[in-house]
Amino acid sequence: MTDSQITEDSGTKVIFSLSSSRQASAEVGAPMSGLTEQEFTCHCCYDVLVKPTTLHCGHSFCRHCLALWWESSGKTECPECRERWEGFPKVNILLRDAVEKLFQADVQRRQKEIQNNPRITQSLLDFQRHGDEASRGAPPGRPRRGTGSFFSGVLTALTCVTVMLLVYHWSSGENHEVLEFKPLSRWTADDVKLWVEHLGAWTSQYRETFHREQVNGRMLTLLEDDDLSRLPYSIDNPTHRRAILQELHRVRTARVKPPQNLWEYKAVNGGKALFLLYALKDSPRLTILYLYLFDYDDGFLPLIHTCCPRRPPHVDHLPSKARVCKENPNWRQWAEFVVKYSVLPYQLLAEFAWDWLSVHYWTSRFVIVNAMLLSLLEACAFWRVWSRREIRMLPQKMWHHLWWVLRCGVVFALVWPLLPQFVCNCLFYWALYFNPIINIDLVVQQVLRRDTQHV
Repeated sequence: MTDSQITEDSGTKVIFSLSSSRQASAEVGAPMSGLTEQEFTCHCCYDVLVKPTTLHCGHSFCRHCLALWWESSGKTECPECRERWEGFPKVNILLRDAVEKLFQADVQRRQKEIQNNPRITQSLLDFQRHGDEASRGAPPGRPRRGTGSFFSGVLTALTCVTVMLLVYHWSSGENHEVLEFKPLSRWTADDVKLWVEHLGAWTSQYRETFHREQVNGRMLTLLEDDDLSRLPYSIDNPTHRRAILQELHRVRTARVKPPQNLWEYKAVNGGKALFLLYALKDSPRLTILYLYLFDYDDGFLPLIHTCCPRRPPHVDHLPSKARVCKENPNWRQWAEFVVKYSVLPYQLLAEFAWDWLSVHYWTSRFVIVNAMLLSLLEACAFWRVWSRREIRMLPQKMWHHLWWVLRCGVVFALVWPLLPQFVCNCLFYWALYFNPIINIDLVVQQVLRRDTQHV
């Protein structure tokens, strides 16, 4: 064998651990006295063949050795002569029966060791799943780690076309100047009416009064609590007056209308919205940490006060979007937030989306469903690490993930200014509405994998 043999791969550590406890084989009978154990030895683990699998080149290996080689190298070729195999290798039944009769004790010992090693068991399952996919016409190679067989090429193409048509339809209707870009001094009476309407359904009894009095942006900046309580406004509810004044203070500070829903936020912060959408999906903990460090007031505080409220919702009668607290969280909020952040970060996203159900009815449901699916996928990933006894490799995996996120962030910052707005909208709506369908297929694959392991 050459220097690039299987002994250089990570899977050989498991193979040689099986051969370390090797015992003397059974004696060969007189009719077979011309044969020795060497003729029935695997050239990967140098032990007696277990479920020998013969390739097209004629070389035979233990099936689990071949699976470990395939998993570590990603190649469908012989570990010894490097000749590629066609189709999917099968167990050599004649050779298997001969080895089991000649070396029964060794074969039984090695089978028990293989069954008690979850690393080898998982490799065999992945190898067999690859064979099942190959028999159905899937291309040979490593198992697909992206979307599963649920998505065919035709369905993916139709989905992309649908996204592009929806984006074009929504983009064509955005021909008016939104208040998020219009200075307060240029607001007309219609703009003020629209602003009051956006505060919530509770303003239905007041917005016509503002419009009838022809209150524009300049007049709006002069209103105080006493003005709202007297004629012609006559807002007797102090909670409603406080809500209007709070939002008016935000408008005065920003000199434009601050975004109050997903679409307004996307219109004002297109690149940031796209970045947060993909970053929260792929790495929620690092993204929330980014919000805490670099976007504390506008990003982190609304998240923690929505997901970990200071007081029960039924006590506060202010509308949910008007009562966004700008105060620092107390220790109870921090304790609840740290637990959710560490164990179930996607639950924070689901709770935040739940608070927006009255504004984004269907979009919030898409986000909640996607957060549940991502939580299941994360739990399956942690279970694989635990079941394969790879806890020691967890810091290394976390470091690789951090490095990958940083590289993606740098690439996004460089590429974003060059992308057309239409392409960015396609990416945004794809991740928002169609990514949950992909995650459903991934969860189904994980469930089927668990069922196969139990069988």
